[in-house]
Amino acid sequence: MEGRVYIVTGATRGLGFATARTLVDEGALVVATGRKEESVASAVTALGGSERVLGIPADNADSDTAERLIAAARSRFGRFDGILISVGGPPAGAVTAVDDDQWRDAFESVFLGAVRLARSAAHELGEGGVVGFVLSGSVHEPIPGLAVSNGLRPGLAGFAKTLADELGPRGIRVVGLLPARIDTDRVRELDALSGDAEATHEQNCSRIPLRRYGTPEEFGRTAAFLLSPAASYLTGLMLPVDGGATRGW
Repeated sequence: MEGRVYIVTGATRGLGFATARTLVDEGALVVATGRKEESVASAVTALGGSERVLGIPADNADSDTAERLIAAARSRFGRFDGILISVGGPPAGAVTAVDDDQWRDAFESVFLGAVRLARSAAHELGEGGVVGFVLSGSVHEPIPGLAVSNGLRPGLAGFAKTLADELGPRGIRVVGLLPARIDTDRVRELDALSGDAEATHEQNCSRIPLRRYGTPEEFGRTAAFLLSPAASYLTGLMLPVDGGATRGW
């Protein structure tokens, strides 16, 4: 990984931050993004400083974000090897409780923003490049109370698989990660929606073969592997990171 350059969106916290941490530890250079300037600056410091990490405040929903990030990677580090597209979870809610404006906002940030980033990366990457998506276990099975996520993330998985077919002949890989109960702030917030976060946590653990939530660090190591040259013959796959909770193959 030494000297390879990756863009990681949503890198200021949770799964994106954990992935950026592993990439930097393995010798990569990272362009780390987040929506708030203060959180981006804090992430750069926590990741070891500006020598190996370039922090850029950015919103995936902005139409110029993709080109701006890739140009920054080339300008600062001289190359561009891959991107991990990690977006924040859309608002929780039942289908009947989500209005049109919420659907439009989520589509812009979660779906169309990710498509733009991947499409721009595809134009700029060469052989050995990689496009990664952080999606969700909802790609395989709807998650109660997350109607918007259930609607958008399977579509992104289909987009990613199609992109893998199109980019494969150029030697560019496309991969997806499907986290489930990883112990992040987002998952704790979702557990708390039940009114009894501790009981919900225990119930969820009982349905996971490893009987526990995963850690962000475990996810980060998995994501970094898929982005690395060590995974050079893996493309078009959607990899559950869920302690065995996915029941299908």
